[in-house]
Amino acid sequence: MTHIQPSVHVPALWAAAYGPHHTPAVRLAARCLLRVRAFARDLALADHVPFGGY
Repeated sequence: MTHIQPSVHVPALWAAAYGPHHTPAVRLAARCLLRVRAFARDLALADHVPFGGY
């Protein structure tokens, strides 16, 4: 079984979020997913850094 890292999907999201060949609804959804992913990453890292966090 091959394990795919979550970061592999980011270029696809970036292409959908900022590419000119997608509808505005697709771009909006992709940008929202990028924000949710960034928030989840920050929240996960908050337990592992001695400063800042949530």
